[in-house]
Amino acid sequence: MASLIETVQVPEPLTRRKAWKKLQTHHRRIQDAHLRDLFADDPQRGERMTAEAAGIFLDYSKNRITDETVNLLMQLAEESGLRSRIDAMFRGDKINVTEKRAVLHVALRAPRGTSIMVDGQDVIPDVHAVLDKMTDFSNRVRSGEWKGATGKRIRNVINVGIGGSDLGPVMAYEALRHYSDRAMTFRFVSNVDGTDLVEAVRDLDPAETLFIISSKTFTTLETMTNAHSARKWSLAGMNGDEGSVAKHFVAVSTNAADVAKFGIDTANMFGFWDWVGGRYSMDSAIGLSTMLAVGPENFRAMLDGFHQMDEHFRTAPFEQNLPVLMGLLSIWYNDFFGAQTVAVLPYEQYLKRFPAYLQQLTMESNGKHVTLDGAEVTYATGPVYWGEPGTNGQHSFYQLIHQGTRLIPCDFIAFNQPLNPLERHHDLLLANVFAQTEALAFGKTPEQVKAEGTPDWLVPHRVFAGNRPTNTLLADRLTPENLGKLVALYEHSVFTQGAIWNINSFDQWGVELGKALAQRIVPELESETEPALSHDSSTNNLIRRYRKGKE
Repeated sequence: MASLIETVQVPEPLTRRKAWKKLQTHHRRIQDAHLRDLFADDPQRGERMTAEAAGIFLDYSKNRITDETVNLLMQLAEESGLRSRIDAMFRGDKINVTEKRAVLHVALRAPRGTSIMVDGQDVIPDVHAVLDKMTDFSNRVRSGEWKGATGKRIRNVINVGIGGSDLGPVMAYEALRHYSDRAMTFRFVSNVDGTDLVEAVRDLDPAETLFIISSKTFTTLETMTNAHSARKWSLAGMNGDEGSVAKHFVAVSTNAADVAKFGIDTANMFGFWDWVGGRYSMDSAIGLSTMLAVGPENFRAMLDGFHQMDEHFRTAPFEQNLPVLMGLLSIWYNDFFGAQTVAVLPYEQYLKRFPAYLQQLTMESNGKHVTLDGAEVTYATGPVYWGEPGTNGQHSFYQLIHQGTRLIPCDFIAFNQPLNPLERHHDLLLANVFAQTEALAFGKTPEQVKAEGTPDWLVPHRVFAGNRPTNTLLADRLTPENLGKLVALYEHSVFTQGAIWNINSFDQWGVELGKALAQRIVPELESETEPALSHDSSTNNLIRRYRKGKE
C-alpha cells in the first residue's frame, strides 16, 4: 500500500463520506419520484441535462435524478479523490497496487512527441516504434508484398487469442467492417473447444493464411493449445515444411525465446508492456488484426478518437465530463437503487459485439470484493453489463425492461448517419431509439390505456409503469475515430466507478483459481491409468464419469 499512499490520498471509507450519507438521505426522499413529474416540473430538462464532448452527445435527462442528485454525485467524486486518481494514472504512477504496475492504456494513443514517464523512462517513443512496425507489416501484407511460403499472397488472417487478446480485436473488426479490405477474410479463434479452430480454418487455403498468435507470455493455455493445432494444420498444407511457419505465423508477445522456438521469426514479433492490461489492449499491438483489416490510416484515426476522449476525461470539469457523469450515474443505480445490471443497446449492427466487449472491460475491472487496502467492501460493486443490438432486442428481452420487476438502467447508442443508406431503414432505426427511451421513461398510465377502449380486465396487462432510466449517446456516424471515442468513454467510466468504490480496477486475480485447478485436472483426465483423485466428491465423480464416457 505504500506505493498507493505515495501516489494518491486514500479517502476515508466510502460509506462514511459526507456526500454518501447525503445521497442516502436524498435517495429516500426522491426514490419514488417519477420522470413524468420531473419533466413536467422542468420544461427545459431535456435540453439542460445533456453534455457533449469530442463529437459524442449524451442525453442523461431520462434518469431518476434532480439537480441536487447531480451536485451530490459531484461532491462524492471530489471527496473520493477522483481528480487525483485521474492525474496519477496519466502521470504513469503505479496505481495497480497489487501488481505494482502503472496503468497506461492512455499512452497507447498519445501523439508522437508527448511524454509519459514510467520508472524514469519515456514510454511514448517505444509506443510509436511498435505502431510504425505494425504499419510497415500491415502495408506489406495488404499490398501483397508479403507472401506465404508458396509465393501466394495472404488472403486470410486468423487472430488466435483469448480475453482481451480476442474480444477487443473481434469487436473492432466487426465495428469497422465497413472500412475493411473485403478481398481479405478475418477470423478469430479463442475457445479451447476444438470446434472454434476447426470451423475457422475449414474452408481456407493454408498457403494463403496468416495466423496472429496473441499472448503476452506465449504460455496462455487456450491460446497456445489453439496455436499449436493451427501450426499442425498449416504444416499439413505445406508438406511439413517447418520453414513455412515463419511466413504464416506472427506473434504479439514479449517472450522472444518461446516465439522463436515455435518457429516465428522474432522480427515479426510485436511487443507491448506490463502497464497495458489485456482488456485495455485493443489499441496496442493486440490490434494488429484490426490494422490489417482497415489499414494503418484508419487505425491511427481510431487512436486519435481514443486520445480525444482521454483529454476530455483528463481536463473537463466533472459536471461536463462524459465518463464521469456516466460512471457516477452507474453508482447511483447500483448502490442506491440496488440495480444489478446495465443494458448497453447499440442501434448499429456493426456494434453487435460491443456489449460483449464491455462485459470484460467492466466486470473484469470492477468485479472486486475488497478495497485497495484489502478490506471487505460493504457496498455493491461491479454491476453486470449485457446487451444486444437494437432493434433485435426489442423482440426479446425489452419486455422485461419495460414491464418486469427489475430496474435495469440502459445505455442507448445511435448515429445520425448510416454507413449503408437504404431507403427508410435509418429513419425507422432512429425512431425506435427515441421511442424506446420515451416509453421507458414515461410509460402508459391506466387512464391512458382505458382511454384507448381497452376492457377493464385487460388494463393491468397493458399498463407501462415507466420511470425506467436511460442514457442516450449520439454521434454523427460510426467511424474509426468515433469507435475510439466510445471505447475510451466506457474505459474512463469504469475508472470513475472504481475510484469511487476505492477498488483496484486493473488486476484480475479472480480468473486465476479456476485456471490453476484446470492445470491440475488435465493430467487426471488424460492419464492412461486410473488417477488418485483428491477433489470434493462432486468433482471426483464428474472426472470419473468423463473418463468413462470417453472410452
